[in-house]
Amino acid sequence: MITSPLPTLDEPPAHGDRLRADAILARYLDAQLGSPSFRNRAGAARHFLHWVRLRHVPLSRVDAEVVQRFTRHRCQCVSFSPRAIQQPGYVTNVRRFVAFLEDQGAIPVPDLGPVVARLPAYGDHLVALSYSRGCRGMLISGAEHFVHWLRLSRVGAQVVSDADVERFAQHDCQCFLCRKRGRLTASGVLRRRRSGAAFLQFLRDRGLAPARGVAEEDPRLCAFRTWLVHRCGVTKQTVVRYLAETARWLQSLGEDPSKYDAVTIRNIVLDQPVTRSRGSVQLTATVLRAYLRFLAANGACRPELVHAVPYASRRRDAVLPRFISPEAVERIVTSCHDATSTGIRNQAIILLLARLGLRAGDVCQLKLSDIDWANALLRVDGKSRRAAQLPLPQDAGDALLAYIEQARPIVPEDRVFLRSHAPFRPLASSAEIARIVAKARDRAGVKGGPSGAHVFRHSLATAMVRSGSSLESIGALLRHQSPATTAIYAKVDVVMLARVAQPWPGDA
Repeated sequence: MITSPLPTLDEPPAHGDRLRADAILARYLDAQLGSPSFRNRAGAARHFLHWVRLRHVPLSRVDAEVVQRFTRHRCQCVSFSPRAIQQPGYVTNVRRFVAFLEDQGAIPVPDLGPVVARLPAYGDHLVALSYSRGCRGMLISGAEHFVHWLRLSRVGAQVVSDADVERFAQHDCQCFLCRKRGRLTASGVLRRRRSGAAFLQFLRDRGLAPARGVAEEDPRLCAFRTWLVHRCGVTKQTVVRYLAETARWLQSLGEDPSKYDAVTIRNIVLDQPVTRSRGSVQLTATVLRAYLRFLAANGACRPELVHAVPYASRRRDAVLPRFISPEAVERIVTSCHDATSTGIRNQAIILLLARLGLRAGDVCQLKLSDIDWANALLRVDGKSRRAAQLPLPQDAGDALLAYIEQARPIVPEDRVFLRSHAPFRPLASSAEIARIVAKARDRAGVKGGPSGAHVFRHSLATAMVRSGSSLESIGALLRHQSPATTAIYAKVDVVMLARVAQPWPGDA
């Protein structure tokens, strides 16, 4: 790679640069003498050099953007036809000449040799991840395109980032590659983004590209994260939610916790946008209270400021728990009877939600080591990492065993539920469980009512109450820490409540 200082675009090329360009042009023409399209290639090369000199662009600054400017210019160049640039192969010949200039060292390009050398290993890597043949071809072709685009864009492997992947996905492709070109569609952008991101991650894993850039985090957030994890024992999802909420108003508190006052703290909760829901306001109050407790525990602020946080209204008993009927639950379970690997997996997930009332996060984090087949028990890590063992019902156990034996990919991964297509990684979050439930509801024709994976939890508790189960047994199954949490389900047994209801005083 040439490391000499480059002149600016406004600086006219030096006389030596022009002589060197003429010498390289002569070598290029000698190399093209045997080509049947020699005249077209020679004319395109001379035209491009003439235009570069008119625009005072040094050869060292020629890149894909300069070539694009050349293709769009209104040609009034002496001795060159204005219509020539509109011919389909004309720009291709220009790019062929630019590539020759790069190979001759006249144009500095990033050293992508180590990256190119990894392309065969990348194909083997995709085979090891069990990608299908068609998907491997798409990803390898995209990786080659990405490397070529990096060269044209003058982006070295030492500085490539996710932003470059997005630029690659959105670029108007005129790359010097034998590829189909046409109107850029959303699916085309998605394929480029996927192939570029996959290859960049491959390079990062092997130290050929810098790690994903992480914005410098506020030291106060780092300390708050440590306190949440090691002192409070909260889950990973809770940490992400709390830190995101804290970052939203942290600057409003000020830099010095010792100067916090009650007015500032109250305004953070009270001065909320009208678009925020009741639950979001409650989250603000809860997280702010936790953050002040963290500061008080470390002696950074006055402990009494915790009481300055206003309590958001929580109308806990105003509405009934939202649920669906047992018949609708069984229709959803039955809709997952599918012989495909995805159907077998989804049936196991739905049965665990419906029979045990698990949360979506419980299912997502379930591990093979959590299953006690000999005693038909399932170990579940609930909120605040409170582990509990639940009995595994026969149908849920059969579905889980069928998935593990027949449909689960054989990979070195302890998490039970994996993606159905390569790469076979664990389900990313609770949102994927919610999507599985939504598709199952659509197949079953269950319309209206509450949605999401949590509806099975409410529906199970409601069915148990109406069948005569005690609130203690329901709380034990749902792993409620407080009996007051389970008491909300007492309202759903309307028949039982009618027996104990007192007559209303006055006229009926």
